[in-house]
Amino acid sequence: MNTWYVIYTHAQGEMKALQHLQRQGFAAYVPKYRKQRRHARRVDQIDAPLFPRYIFVNLDIMVTPWRAINSTVGVIGLVSNGGKPSPMPANVVEEIRAKENESGLIRLNQLHRFDKGDAVQVTAGAMCEQVGLYDCLDDNQRVVILLNLLGREIKVHLPAESVMAAA
Repeated sequence: MNTWYVIYTHAQGEMKALQHLQRQGFAAYVPKYRKQRRHARRVDQIDAPLFPRYIFVNLDIMVTPWRAINSTVGVIGLVSNGGKPSPMPANVVEEIRAKENESGLIRLNQLHRFDKGDAVQVTAGAMCEQVGLYDCLDDNQRVVILLNLLGREIKVHLPAESVMAAA
């Protein structure tokens, strides 16, 4: 019976391991999400693994020669217990796949309740009761708002639960 197992990969080697596993005929899966990346004064969007250094493989360890996985390029090894691969709980991968959008990317908890430019009010912390403009969500799912302080707009990163729509 086929079951999902977890593979531990080299750093940033998920896609290389996936390609080599698929060439060997294994059914492997790397869930990805859209991530904002800042590099060299540029901000862009990239597809990144949801679980860095981990990928999933679906196989029957009683029938499939699974030890070949451990010597695959990009793979460190199957997550095991006592020398035997540890199976994933049932339906975990199916639940992850159910959160994919039409382009195959995982939709994370969407805290994106506001549109850019919406008036928001801070409800907790040092900036409590301040009103600003919603800008975006950062990589850590924190809300970025523009506050008018000391005569200029300042970007402030706040937990999403400490911001509400301004009245």
